[in-house]
Amino acid sequence: MGATRAPNPILAGLACRCPNCGRGPLFEGFLKVRARCEACGFDLARADTGDGPAVFVILVAGVVVVFAALFVEIAYRPPIWLHLVIWLPAAVLVCLALLRPFKGVLVALQFHNKASQAGDW
Repeated sequence: MGATRAPNPILAGLACRCPNCGRGPLFEGFLKVRARCEACGFDLARADTGDGPAVFVILVAGVVVVFAALFVEIAYRPPIWLHLVIWLPAAVLVCLALLRPFKGVLVALQFHNKASQAGDW
């Protein structure tokens, strides 16, 4: 039997799966990375994405929500209170929906590229 190929880090991250095998779950909570993969035993405790996922999520969600709000303002001119009622919850929901997959992708890319802190060399 030949060696198994590592999964695509982008697809494994979006699916929130282990970056080593692509089968085991990556998270044990909403955003807490597991210590070890249940499927292959890979050490996931070294994963540290910092604020990277939050930055990307804020940028993407900001663009989506602001352009949607701008479109609605130009097309329909609703009162400001309606904008607040629609777009504040929409921004929160978009951020929550994107945060987990973005963190999964960054963790998977970190392992795929063998990224580490400068002091770990």
